[in-house]
Amino acid sequence: MDITRIHNLDLSYISTFALRCAVDLDITGLIQAYGRPMPLNELARSIPIPPEKDSMLGRLMTLLVNKGIFAQSEAGYQLTPASELILTEGSNMGANVRFTTYAEVIKIWSRLSEVLKESGERSLFEKVFDGKNFWEFTKETPEYGKLFDNAMASLSNALMRELIQSYQPIFDGLNNLVDVGGGTGTAVKFIAEAFPRLRCTVFDLPHVVAKALKSESFDVVAGDMFEKIPPADAIFLKSVLHDWNKEDCVRILKRCKPAPLKFYSWLRPVFWFK
Repeated sequence: MDITRIHNLDLSYISTFALRCAVDLDITGLIQAYGRPMPLNELARSIPIPPEKDSMLGRLMTLLVNKGIFAQSEAGYQLTPASELILTEGSNMGANVRFTTYAEVIKIWSRLSEVLKESGERSLFEKVFDGKNFWEFTKETPEYGKLFDNAMASLSNALMRELIQSYQPIFDGLNNLVDVGGGTGTAVKFIAEAFPRLRCTVFDLPHVVAKALKSESFDVVAGDMFEKIPPADAIFLKSVLHDWNKEDCVRILKRCKPAPLKFYSWLRPVFWFK
């Protein structure tokens, strides 16, 4: 029914923040440590929460079970493949949940209609944060910048495992590769470890690569992808182009075009995954 569709969409933010609550309370970690289905009272005492909040916790868990984040039996709550993704020692998608629900940023969406009615190309982010774009705000807000770095690392952990397993032929025959906009090096570290003969470089803005992982398996180069990209056999772009408008994407790809020293069939000179 259309009324149900609208109603569910209208209230979808509740599910988002229920997931955020589970991440903040580390409910997945507590259930894992319990080692068997965990009753509600045991979960409540492990968090811990005041006894009068047990019923509220029960309603939270009912919602998360309904969404497939946890499973429930007569014995208690159990992890699912989805909840395992937000385990701290796993792919830790919880870092991404914290990033996308950051209080100062989530509120900008309430002003989307204002921006649409304005003339000019100012983004929603720039309107709310006094002309600062996303990258400027991230640089000037250390707490948010750290959340962003952690979120990108967690997404890379999940994606790169799948990419290495499923797309191994892409890397055959390459001698070197540059990860453009590679952040702190999480993605390129997977590639470098999977293909030790391939010399990899992470390339990003100076303040970003200053926080790069310390590793002998890849190099770190600071720079601006809108100005020049280091030469390599192949350019790797992951979760980059969707951050920019069409004109900026064209500028980035034009900088990528002369970078490869060798050209291969199909997508090797320039390839990206989003």
